Formats: sequence, C-alpha cells, structure tokens
Amino acid sequence: MSPSRAHVGFSILAISFGLAVSTFISNHEASAQASFPSRPVKFIVPTPPGTMVDLLPRMLAEKLTARWGQPVVVENRSGAAQIIGADTVAKAEPDGHTLLVTPPAPLVLNRWLDPTRHQPDFVPVTILATFPQVLVVNPKVPAKTFAEWIAYAKENPGRMSYGSPGAGSTAQLAQEELMRALGIELVHVPYQGMGPAINDLLAGQIEAMFAAVGTALPHIESGALRPLALTGGKRLPRFPDLPVITETLPTFNHTEWFAIVAPPQTPLETAAKISDAISEGLRSPDIRERLRHAFLVPVGNSPAEAAAFIARESQRWHAVVDSEATAKQK
Repeated sequence: MSPSRAHVGFSILAISFGLAVSTFISNHEASAQASFPSRPVKFIVPTPPGTMVDLLPRMLAEKLTARWGQPVVVENRSGAAQIIGADTVAKAEPDGHTLLVTPPAPLVLNRWLDPTRHQPDFVPVTILATFPQVLVVNPKVPAKTFAEWIAYAKENPGRMSYGSPGAGSTAQLAQEELMRALGIELVHVPYQGMGPAINDLLAGQIEAMFAAVGTALPHIESGALRPLALTGGKRLPRFPDLPVITETLPTFNHTEWFAIVAPPQTPLETAAKISDAISEGLRSPDIRERLRHAFLVPVGNSPAEAAAFIARESQRWHAVVDSEATAKQK
C-alpha cells in the first residue's frame, strides 16, 4: 500500500466513522422504535461454534431473554474471513433485532486488507471484553523460554512454522509484527478457524501460534503445549513466571477484543438500550466469574465509547497492515 493510498484510506476511515457516529447520535434518534425488542433478538457470530467469541453471547442470552421477555438466540455464520456473518448483519433491518458479535477483523482490519471492498457503517453498541493471548509451542520445540525460542528461531530461519485462524486474521498479523520486530522468520500456515490450528499444533504439524489463554489453558496444564510469553500489558496471576512480550519489546502490546455492533442506520435509542442491558449482564456475579476463568476482562461500555475504541483500533491495524505491505515490497 503506497503512502498516498494509505493516507486516502485513513481519510475515508475517519469520514466513515465520523458519519457513523453523527448518524448514530442525531439523525435517527427521532425515528427510534418506541418498543424494543418486539420479537426475538439474534446474535450473529462470524466464527464457528466453540470459539471464545461464541462463548460470550451464549452467556448473555439467558440474561437478556429474562430482561427483555423475548428469546435471544445465537447463530453462527462463519467463513470468508468473517465477512459472511458481517454481511448478514449489514443487510439486516436497522431495528436492533439482528446484531453482530465479532472479533476485530470485520470492523478494523478487513477494510485495510481489501480497500476496494465496501465497509458497512455499523453502529457500535458496546465492547464486550478484552483478553490477552499466549504464545504457545509444541513441546518438541527445543526452547523452554521466550528468549530461547527467539534464539532458536534466529539459528533456524524458515524451519519453524506457526498457525493462525486464517490469513489476514489479527493473530496472523500480530505474529508477523512480532517476527519483524525480533528479526526472525517462521512459515505461516493458515487454517479455517482456531480449532483446526490448535489440533495441528497439538499433533506437531506446526510449531507455534498465538491462542487465547482460556483456549490454550487445558493443553498447557496437561503439558501438551508449552507457553512462552503473553501479549497484553501485564503478567497474569495464574502464570506469575510467564513473561509478557512487552518486557522484551515495549512497543508490542497486542490485546484481542470482541464487540457488538448493529446494522447501519440503527437508532441511537435502540443501540443505547441494548448497551445498557449487556452492561448489566456483564456485571452479574455468575458471568463475571465465568469470564474470569476464561481470562476475559468484561468491558460493557457505551455506544459512543465503543465507537471511539474501534476508531483507535482501526488506526492501529492500518499501521500494521501498511508496515507489512511495505516490508513485502523490499
């Protein structure tokens, strides 16, 4: 991506978010439905069942059903780098009854990977949760620590492979960013989701990958995977001796997150009502305890706060994608 194209792309992004927030704050407030919900509410998850992003809406569905008096269901629409699920919601009625529960890619990443593709102006509802990832390796890798892994990778360029839930995923781009910062070379093996990637890592078909701590934990405890370092900004009490990558690379601070967004043109009143209900659900003791065990940090912020967060993340990933494109051209 050329600098001029990147500048134009980011200008378009800024305009897009400005219009989205403006629309979401003023233009549709008067047209908001007097009663929400008036029928079942559907959470569309653009990943297969059993993923971390699939876990949260299923936790919340029971709480929201009781609060709203309408069924809340979760429907998985995976495929095409999460575009299928995102497009489903983009084309839905803007009344809050169909919502997208998503990782970052459809909101802040796909627009930079394919600038020619139309990016829907989703209405932010809330950021659900954030969570660190852990760099894990198959035990056959002769490295017991993060420092040893770096040294081994430098001594064996291109001999180790790493997996990701798909080309262009945040996990893949974060791994590429890490490799570039460390001056190491691993071979990327993309998968259709995190599950198949973990399975091949366990089988020794690949050597390393980033995974959610909650996903990797059973395999770490059994000794089937070896943790080397955490993303995020601080060590976890569960792993006091496991370093954070920022201790080696202060500028590398990769934290994953999930958000809920509504179709374009959804009224502010509806988005705010959904955000309030979700925030209350996230504060319930049983959900907070389940999230703690899954190493998820609940957020539940307002639509305006979510919009600002998404805009910052989009700028960050734009820089990462642009750096990767520049590196490949050299």
